[in-house]
Amino acid sequence: MISSVLPTYNRAPLSFVSGAGSWLTEADGRRFLDLGAGIAVNALGHAHPKLVEALTTQANALWHTSNLYQIPQQQALADKLVANTFADTVFFTNSGTESCELAVKMARKYFYDKGQPERIEIITFDGSFHGRSSAGIAAAGSEKMTKGFGPLLPGFVHLGFGDHDALNAAINDKTCAVLVEPVQGEGGIRAVPDQCLKGLRDLCDEHGILMILDEVQCGVGRTGKLFAHEWAGVTPDIMMVAKGIGGGFPLGAVLATEDAASGMTAGTHGSTYGGNPLGCAVGCAVMDIVSDPDFLAEVNRKASLLRQKLEGLVAGHPDVFEAVRGSGLMLGLKCKVAPGDVVNAGYAHEVITVPAADNVVRLLPPLTISDEEIAEAVSRLDAAAGSLSAS
Repeated sequence: MISSVLPTYNRAPLSFVSGAGSWLTEADGRRFLDLGAGIAVNALGHAHPKLVEALTTQANALWHTSNLYQIPQQQALADKLVANTFADTVFFTNSGTESCELAVKMARKYFYDKGQPERIEIITFDGSFHGRSSAGIAAAGSEKMTKGFGPLLPGFVHLGFGDHDALNAAINDKTCAVLVEPVQGEGGIRAVPDQCLKGLRDLCDEHGILMILDEVQCGVGRTGKLFAHEWAGVTPDIMMVAKGIGGGFPLGAVLATEDAASGMTAGTHGSTYGGNPLGCAVGCAVMDIVSDPDFLAEVNRKASLLRQKLEGLVAGHPDVFEAVRGSGLMLGLKCKVAPGDVVNAGYAHEVITVPAADNVVRLLPPLTISDEEIAEAVSRLDAAAGSLSAS
């Protein structure tokens, strides 16, 4: 008999009832150190007082009106994003998946309005993850994502990760954009090197096509810059954002230059919930904190501390771990055992991590994690690894 909740998840046998900062409390009273942050969503940890204040203040005033009307909180958040990024304009969504849908539409509409309707192809890369909508799974293209869901949305060209020759050969008079994650999350914390991101920007400029960055997981301070592409000194034409921007409240966005967004005129796209007062009030509070240079400097300092300790963890358990990779507080432990075994061993020692592809366990702690919590987290991971070594 099917459960009342559609059984599409393999859930861990844990039920959390409260959270504070980097900690989650299970129904039985156990406290877990959270290195997953809701898959990079709880950027400021659980129940951050500034976010609670923003949410409750707005909830007591107005929740939702729809985009038929002006929304001051939406305008305020858009202004903050434009002031702190490459973008000239922002459209608000509820999720990364919805942001992907708009990014695809925006790129194709751009060339349609330029009199080049044949330019519909978007180049993507193996290991990518762009959500679970029809466009998202077609963009990723992996059998795991697409099997049984055909016919797939056409217009995506899939290339090997880091295959520069294939990339150059794939661009033709049907290409409209290249879509890439500066750091793949689901794909196993695989970063595009800065020089490659620069080369990709140059290639797009050379061929007059759009560069779309998916920063749903690696954005909003996660790598120690407000957005990961800043490390390479490049800017995209279109960028997908979600997860951390709402600090736990469902919120996403598509950021774009005025030129890239030029095809998206009144009536070409919409959202009933996207950018409502409640979500944008929280998003404004998140941006006020995360965009502060001093806050980002602390993220980088703590990231260095965590990485140093993780390198020691890997060296101490060569039968379990192979390497540390990633950027900022978006780190991965490349495993010699099944990642699920490491995650489950962590549960037994009350520390939460997240599995990924390429035999990697993701560490995505709140950006507010303390030095003491970092030390405790690695201690618990050490105990978890020790239990695997002994088994």
